[in-house]
Amino acid sequence: MNNFSTEPTRKILDRLGSPDKKLKIIHIAGTNGKGSTAEFFTNVLVFAGKKTGTFTSPAVYSYNDQFRIDGTPLSDKHIENYFGQARAVSEGINASEFEIETAGALYAFYKEGCEWAVIECGMGGLTDATNAVFRKELAVITSVSLEHTGYLGDTVTEICRHKAGIIKNCPLVVNSYQTDEAKRYFAKLGAVFADVKLCGGFEISVNGNLQAYNAATAIAGAKILGFDDSAVYGGIKNTHPRGRLENFEVCGRSIILDGAHNPAAFEPLADFIRRRAGKKIIIFGCLSDKDIDGNLGYLKGLADGITAVECPGPRARSLSETSSVCRKYFKDVKTALSITEALDTADAPTVAVCGSFTLLKEAKEWIEKRL
Repeated sequence: MNNFSTEPTRKILDRLGSPDKKLKIIHIAGTNGKGSTAEFFTNVLVFAGKKTGTFTSPAVYSYNDQFRIDGTPLSDKHIENYFGQARAVSEGINASEFEIETAGALYAFYKEGCEWAVIECGMGGLTDATNAVFRKELAVITSVSLEHTGYLGDTVTEICRHKAGIIKNCPLVVNSYQTDEAKRYFAKLGAVFADVKLCGGFEISVNGNLQAYNAATAIAGAKILGFDDSAVYGGIKNTHPRGRLENFEVCGRSIILDGAHNPAAFEPLADFIRRRAGKKIIIFGCLSDKDIDGNLGYLKGLADGITAVECPGPRARSLSETSSVCRKYFKDVKTALSITEALDTADAPTVAVCGSFTLLKEAKEWIEKRL
């Protein structure tokens, strides 16, 4: 079912001098919450005085944002240099762009003097390019639900097996927001489950009813790794994940940006919108390989109207198809040829842009021009 392999990335890393072997790596897999959990871990490490590289995907607001050192994106010059070297040594390997990026990011982190690296899986875990790394200090599993079933399997247990593939002779901490099926699976592997009670006494500065679980996962992991409470407190308090229930006050309106793109990820967004007073408008786009009905089902009845847009990129679901499915769940359905047009015409105190991370760059640019 899954024909991916860690071999190409491993070969590139070896040709680059095996930079991963010189880094202390926290590796994160899961369906939802990976990016936020990576942000929590990164900030804890930075507050502990550890120079830290972070590799997450997909891009939210810019390509370079995926590759950061102590929270600052790599410069164009650094990406051209380190990724160029990774690309050069990949000759004859038949590596994908993501495999080259994975090796290039680790190489950049090592060459720029990082001690730690926080790495988010691209898809699955067992055969994901990021799992080519030689050793890890900690394996982390966030919330698991059905996703990429054509590659990972069509049951939660099968998907858990792929996620668990990142465990390589290292401790395992698991987000406690799991189905019973997932909990049983990871319990057999000796996982430390991150209870939200761990958040007592810590200040969390992010929106979303599930972010406490992500924070608790980082807290539990930091305790396993021996970091003191002052670093953990500072890191958790100062984490603000990009593109995940970000709320901007613009010209008297609340503009919410959320990259939710699978049904489980829409739960926090739906809860957040439900608690907002007054008229609400949703701006929605969806990629062709995502569960559009499952996503829109979470939003049904929560807003006064929805504006369908087409996501940028080759995997976009067409505007006509997106709007057609929207009509199954909303009475008031409009269409717009761009996010800018949709935001310009959204006449409501609360506007949520959601359905894909690919929508958020243009939305953020629209916001920044008006702040």
